[in-house]
Amino acid sequence: MPGLTLVIGNKNYSSWSLRPWLALKHAGIPFAEVRIPLRMPQTRERILEYSPSSKVPLLVDGRIKVWESLAILEYLAEKFPKGCAWPDDPQARAFARSAAAEMHAGFAALRAELPMNCRARRSGVAPSPAAREDIERVLALWRSAREAFGRSGPWLCGAFGPVDAMFAPVALRFLTYGVAAPGAAGDFVAAVRQDPAIREWIEAAAKEPEVIQEVERGTPA
Repeated sequence: MPGLTLVIGNKNYSSWSLRPWLALKHAGIPFAEVRIPLRMPQTRERILEYSPSSKVPLLVDGRIKVWESLAILEYLAEKFPKGCAWPDDPQARAFARSAAAEMHAGFAALRAELPMNCRARRSGVAPSPAAREDIERVLALWRSAREAFGRSGPWLCGAFGPVDAMFAPVALRFLTYGVAAPGAAGDFVAAVRQDPAIREWIEAAAKEPEVIQEVERGTPA
């Protein structure tokens, strides 16, 4: 395929796929999309046609292949600095990169107990103490970013950037499971909820036929 191709999983479940997809949409960069449903008999074989890691997402740019969400965001920031850039301010940029890396490497309890599921609101899910600790840390990061760097726009450091792409799926998780985000942290959740690209993603997720029962938590509210 000419140009960029992004290989993703189910839009309802694949938070890692959403991250580079959202960055590309915000930057206005044309790309082809290949969706491979996860946890199906042929999933691994199909992904291996594109990705050496056997996982999604994967970005294909000619002969270049980039896998892992954060690596893709870094690649896009280098290739399209006007559309996918980290903050210009050194302090904000250091904060954004640190927070994005923390998201990539951490919050295991939150991710396991509140899996990505944006089709409908879910009830009956009570986070464990470990997941609650993760939630409080995420809220603290969002508050810090908004209060220190977010006065120029609705996103964590003002303008949309890679750190917002990394945390947007978490905001969707909070909306799905009814996790409150008070104060400045709520500004970020509101920006995610109102974002046209996010709405496009959720509408597509609602039309997907696949249901992965082992990651369904709670009941539709």
